Amino acid sequence: MNEIEGLLPHRFPFLFVDEIVSAGEKHVTARHVFTEKEFFFAGHFPRYPVVPGVILVETMAQSGGAGLRKLGILGGKDLFFLASVDKVKFRRQVRPGEEVRSEIENLRVSAKMIKQAGKAYVGEELAAEAEWLCLVAPPQEPQ
Repeated sequence: MNEIEGLLPHRFPFLFVDEIVSAGEKHVTARHVFTEKEFFFAGHFPRYPVVPGVILVETMAQSGGAGLRKLGILGGKDLFFLASVDKVKFRRQVRPGEEVRSEIENLRVSAKMIKQAGKAYVGEELAAEAEWLCLVAPPQEPQ
């Protein structure tokens, strides 16, 4: 198991963090390269593949959660679920083979919720930005 799989419950094909570059109480930086093999490129769009905006938001949220877990702020078994997404803007297309750097700001963090803001960059170009709220809870057994 690599470091990221130890920090996140997500797995292929829905794991969008390759590395936590830095993690601090206020800020997390992570990266992910979107390869040509990503499952969504087959349909979004076959002749002009582009990373869907919702995947960029998910990438930022996963980056923020992984950074908090690396710091030991999130419990090892707790899961975090998107509860709301606000102030979303898409500024640039992300194409196969491009690396996205997620810059995440921790706005409020508690045992039950995480409020973060993030920006996704390709090189120095802003590709997307958003704020989100995640609820934190232990996994429940299926009923």
